[in-house]
Amino acid sequence: MPLPSAHDVALAAERRTAARLLLAHPLVTSTGPHNDTFPLIRRHADWLAQRFQQVFGYRLLVEASYARLFKAGLGPGSGHRLERPSTGTPFTPRTYAYLALALSVLVTAPEQLLLSQLVADLRAAAVDAGIEITDTGRQAERRTLAAALRQLVDWGVLVETEGQVTAVAEERAGEALLTVDRDIARAVVAGPLAQSRDGADLVRRAADPGFGGPRTYVRRRLVETPVVHLDDLTDAEREWLRTRQRREAQAFSALLGLEAEIRAEGIALVDPDDELTDLHLPGTGTVAQAALLLVERLADRLRPEEPGHPAVGGRLVIGVPVPDGLLPGLLDELIEQYGKRGTWQRGHLEDRDGFLAAVLDLLVRMRLMAPAGPLRADGHGVPQGYEQTAADGRSVTDVSQARGQSRTDGSGWILLAAAARYATKVAVKPRTTPAPADDVPHAPKESPR
Repeated sequence: MPLPSAHDVALAAERRTAARLLLAHPLVTSTGPHNDTFPLIRRHADWLAQRFQQVFGYRLLVEASYARLFKAGLGPGSGHRLERPSTGTPFTPRTYAYLALALSVLVTAPEQLLLSQLVADLRAAAVDAGIEITDTGRQAERRTLAAALRQLVDWGVLVETEGQVTAVAEERAGEALLTVDRDIARAVVAGPLAQSRDGADLVRRAADPGFGGPRTYVRRRLVETPVVHLDDLTDAEREWLRTRQRREAQAFSALLGLEAEIRAEGIALVDPDDELTDLHLPGTGTVAQAALLLVERLADRLRPEEPGHPAVGGRLVIGVPVPDGLLPGLLDELIEQYGKRGTWQRGHLEDRDGFLAAVLDLLVRMRLMAPAGPLRADGHGVPQGYEQTAADGRSVTDVSQARGQSRTDGSGWILLAAAARYATKVAVKPRTTPAPADDVPHAPKESPR
């Protein structure tokens, strides 16, 4: 086979760069922070649109001034949340409500309008929608509104021609002249709003892969989450992945430059350049530091007994239940050992319950821990009419009780297999029985991932 020419290598590199940018930033504008790569998206628009549709079932819209990749959801508990850039505080339901109301106004707004007029139109839209926002005079409420409008500026929906949208948060609300990009405003929303009865129904419908079925959903899950454990998938999805995981790994490497880490418990796509993620562990800040220390201690204490692969008669262990009371106790130990003599934020140290909740939230989003409860393997969050069972009665990996959970009410916590990569003690066990050709050897939980 002849080696690829320099032209082919350069072409593949350009397309990979553009695809990676769109995956990380689904809305790219010609004047935004990634304007230097926008010409690549325009140059390869047709190829990118075809590949995103074929691989993920995502629609790509490329216009003269912006490109919008319309992603799909992954079901309950798998959303990507917006945060305030200055503090990292996640958007509240109230912030999302303001964001949605502002968009509903801006899609038909004039090219330019005053900030005060936008706020007045937003309040009128809230009345029409039956949403009460009578307390906009409160400082906290004004900051919430300002955060929603700031997000629209970051997206390019609003341009601050004179003044800033944060003026709305001032004690005596200031004024600003705003320029509106109605096309981008119309392109922001990706979910099937018109067909959804409520928020829960929207989440389910947005996660429906349509004709792509298990193939499309698994690919989306692999590329959009830090790690995919096998019980995050239905029987049909697990069967599809088992028979194609090597070919999929090669495809993701060629398309996006990602490396597949395949284990008995699941698969993770790793980015060598560390660009395609909004979550980092290790990371900076009090919560990230405490999360790393906590997961290290949990991984050392909660080691499963004799895990193995079902294909060779073993017992698959994807998670280990965390004993009641262990988490608060470990956090107290960490605060005594590191927090009080370090630079950990005093607000976290004074609110132990809130601190623990923030740490667990990060570990859940990293897929290192999970609340005990129903799983996708049990049909949780699966759209109505979706194919769940493997075709032709094919056998699939048994994941029942792979997390060892006895409670399904969400009142307990599970330490997941991926957390083993953060263990401080490493023990490598030799293989005694060869693994089947279609599977990969099981890596003990003690080994780093």
